[in-house]
Amino acid sequence: MKIMKFLNDIRKPDNDLKLKNRIINTLLIFLFGIALGIFSKWLDILEIDSSVWWMNIVEVLDLNNFFSEMAVWLFIALAVAVFSKTALRAGLNVFLFFTGMCISYHLYTVVFGGFNPEDYMMIWYGLTIISPVFAIICWYGRSESRVSTVINSLVLFFMSASCFSLGMFYFDFRGILYTAVFIACCAVIYVKPVSFMISLVTGLVLAFMIRIPFISG
Repeated sequence: MKIMKFLNDIRKPDNDLKLKNRIINTLLIFLFGIALGIFSKWLDILEIDSSVWWMNIVEVLDLNNFFSEMAVWLFIALAVAVFSKTALRAGLNVFLFFTGMCISYHLYTVVFGGFNPEDYMMIWYGLTIISPVFAIICWYGRSESRVSTVINSLVLFFMSASCFSLGMFYFDFRGILYTAVFIACCAVIYVKPVSFMISLVTGLVLAFMIRIPFISG
């Protein structure tokens, strides 16, 4: 088929991984999502005591808010997607990661937080449903084609908007963790210097021009 040939020319899938290993990898990603969902909600309801050294670190780094925003989740989903062996597995892995994260976060909130954030969770469940589509698109970003350059421009646009405070006439760092996430994102999608720089500049220009309230700080 012409469509499959076109897609394979962008990035060729790797089907060499044994079925057993595929199942194990996907299961681990699902469990990783569950663990991070619990961890992020635990941080969210944690009562900070600055006299305790590790709580002081949590407060200084503002980890509570960091795991309540989009930047870190977008990056993890991106990393899961691009390092999957095929585009379809990228969609499946990201979907299961978000499924595990949302369910564990929701249940932990109900059981230990004492309330049901139904409206808030509907947003995340909605994102979980459509996440495979974006994961598949991101998977094709890790190659040397022109299509990948366009995809990575959009990836860096969204990551810039979520990691920095941007506007037409201003730029501000949101914190060391957000900057670290952006740098890690660049490392994940980097393939060739020229195409990467084109994507980076294009993504930053778009982020300066277009503000996205849902993912911006």
